[in-house]
Amino acid sequence: MIETTGEDRRFPHALTEVSRVEFDYGDEGEGVAFMPYAAFGSAEETTDWLRAWTANHELDGGAYRVFGEDGSGGVAAIWCVRPGRPLAGQPVVFMGSEGEVGVVAGDLSDFLWVLADGFGPREAALYSEREARPDAALAEIAERHATTPRRSAREIVAQAQAEFATFEEDLDELCR
Repeated sequence: MIETTGEDRRFPHALTEVSRVEFDYGDEGEGVAFMPYAAFGSAEETTDWLRAWTANHELDGGAYRVFGEDGSGGVAAIWCVRPGRPLAGQPVVFMGSEGEVGVVAGDLSDFLWVLADGFGPREAALYSEREARPDAALAEIAERHATTPRRSAREIVAQAQAEFATFEEDLDELCR
């Protein structure tokens, strides 16, 4: 696990802008189920959440920066797994309320492009084959903040999931 400092809990400006966007779930759930936060959940809240999610009371949540949730209580988080890289260089993951998990993007920049393509964290992690629904407001945010070239959500998610292919198994090993 990567050691944490107060400095690496600073909320990225791009996520502040994303938190101001209202995501449309749609009449029949065809939209995006995502409610972004305006700040990271506290270290204590993250630890409590991870312990409850895994039923493992020995864990701490230091490797995660929770920044949003879906309607069922699943969370989106930056997963601090790459030593020496800033938060923006860490992957984004989704952990659902019923145990569903998935890597969403390899870094914050790619996550912005996933949002711009009309996918929330849950949709990207679990339903990346669904049809893209580009969002102009989120595309503008990505264009201002992303450091990676625009690609489709499917391509971004596939690459991130290939890079972190054992994410689900690694989490399963933490569960009691």
